[in-house]
Amino acid sequence: MVRKLRIAVGSDEAGRQYREALRADLNASNLVSSVTDVGVHGDGPGAYPEIATAAARLVAAGEVDRALLVCHTGLGVAIAANKVLGVRAACAHDEVSVRASVLSNNAQVLCLGQGIIGLAVARRLTAEWLTCRFDPDCSAAAKVARISALEQGHS
Repeated sequence: MVRKLRIAVGSDEAGRQYREALRADLNASNLVSSVTDVGVHGDGPGAYPEIATAAARLVAAGEVDRALLVCHTGLGVAIAANKVLGVRAACAHDEVSVRASVLSNNAQVLCLGQGIIGLAVARRLTAEWLTCRFDPDCSAAAKVARISALEQGHS
């Protein structure tokens, strides 16, 4: 049996519509145990760097297993989330990239672009993402360990 995931979701105003729809999908999924929404909330525009790093910090602290972030392209939230030590965020807009982000790179954060893909595609990619689990005994594990060593300042 696959362990249920704790997921953080976040977006700026440019990704709010998808975040809300995907949050509802995640809450309804039998592969998810909890969803933590880090924003954007209220009337403020919400800056994507703060929202992305808030979600990434939850991942790094072990409070959630993964995060799903949405902005206009997915690129800004990916760049910001990757600044948090121990977090690997990937922008993906197709099934191959979604699977590889987890299976080959152990990325804990999926970043999507509301201005790049349709909502049906975003839903399909999110559903696929939930089924993927990194195998620490796979051939990619040594490469992921090298990435982690680089992040720690060991070249």
